[in-house]
Amino acid sequence: MPERLTTQELLQLDRQHVWHPYGPMPGRQEPLVVESAAGVRLRLAEPAEGRTELVDGMSSWWSAIHGYNHPVLNEAAHSQLERMSHVMFGGLTHEPAVRLAARLVEITPEPLRHVFLTDSGSVSVEVAVKMCLQYWRSVGRPDKRRLMTWRRGYHGDTWQPMAVCDPDGGMHHLWSGVLPRQVFADAPPPGFDTEPDEAYVRHLREVIGRHADELAAVIVEPVVQGAGGMRFHSPGYLRVLREACDEHGVLLVLDEIATGFGRTGALFAAGHAGISPDVMCVGKALTGGYLTMGATLCTARVAEGISRGEVPVLAHGPTFMANPLAAAIAEASIELLLSQDWPGEVKRIEAGLREGLAAAEDLPGVRDVRVLGAIGVIQLDHEVDMAAATRAAVREGVWLRPFRDLIYTMPPYITGDEDVARIGAAVRAAAAAG
Repeated sequence: MPERLTTQELLQLDRQHVWHPYGPMPGRQEPLVVESAAGVRLRLAEPAEGRTELVDGMSSWWSAIHGYNHPVLNEAAHSQLERMSHVMFGGLTHEPAVRLAARLVEITPEPLRHVFLTDSGSVSVEVAVKMCLQYWRSVGRPDKRRLMTWRRGYHGDTWQPMAVCDPDGGMHHLWSGVLPRQVFADAPPPGFDTEPDEAYVRHLREVIGRHADELAAVIVEPVVQGAGGMRFHSPGYLRVLREACDEHGVLLVLDEIATGFGRTGALFAAGHAGISPDVMCVGKALTGGYLTMGATLCTARVAEGISRGEVPVLAHGPTFMANPLAAAIAEASIELLLSQDWPGEVKRIEAGLREGLAAAEDLPGVRDVRVLGAIGVIQLDHEVDMAAATRAAVREGVWLRPFRDLIYTMPPYITGDEDVARIGAAVRAAAAAG
């Protein structure tokens, strides 16, 4: 085995060579070095703010819903490794991918029937867009090639997903004039438990109707807008979109990458509205945070339309598509989730976050406090001082990753009550410091 690096050697090499997400090169802030992880705790190579372990309040960017080093998922990985870790999917198939696809069809809304397994959530959005564009071209409507969404959304960092992220307030404004120009409705009014605003309903219907002849699809994040601002909206707006898309002959795509697999209290956020999309994207928690994988599901109508076209195939085929190791772990993660009282666990975490974040409403600089399912958010009236907020959370023994004006948490579902309370205290401390 190669000789282990000291922490300082590792950090020096990291600074010289490693480009971290959403950061400059070289980095301006020294990252914490994680040595191992188990349950909901990250063990640090060296103490930070007096802490050698941190409760993970982020589920590793919302993916590790079962925590770390879970014996069920470890066993699925070991068992599949002994068979094969990878084989190409062109011209071949294998049990892990077939079982995973069949299971996804079983648990997602009717009438989603077909599954394209992708490398990541962002790529699943790329595939969804390609499906919609190719569908309309195949059925003789190539003029329907634009997408509609609402502002404050986020769908990923690759090309087509960037085009349907918020063009002004989002992180992809640098690419204005280069990305395809899409159609943007106003952001949905905030509030999960609110009644739909009639003026906004008319606005949605009007925008879809006005652009129907050129729209291939409407794509939105259902119920929770994630990295665009951690905003919650009424499920009623999803019903409006479904009705308007049906009326005007437009496909509906739901991006469930962040919301899928129970995070909002429903297995998929579409369930809050009782609707089904034509295309659905999933990722993040699909493999329980073990490996990168996403999936794009579609109805028989979409698949058959593409298959009748001039080019009767979906021209997309990533090298690691349907990776057997990731697929085996993903199926195990889904079965683990469904074998437990996950709704009860999410409700328990929701109650703990409501209690823990309530006191933050009186803190100076706090604009809003909101909780839905296993998601807790404090919104400030100013940009977060990320370094100060992070240090404050670490002093409380918790890992958080604030951004823009938001300090938020999405803990693993196995997080116990004591640790949920710890997370609440850390979020409040970060808000006070940031």
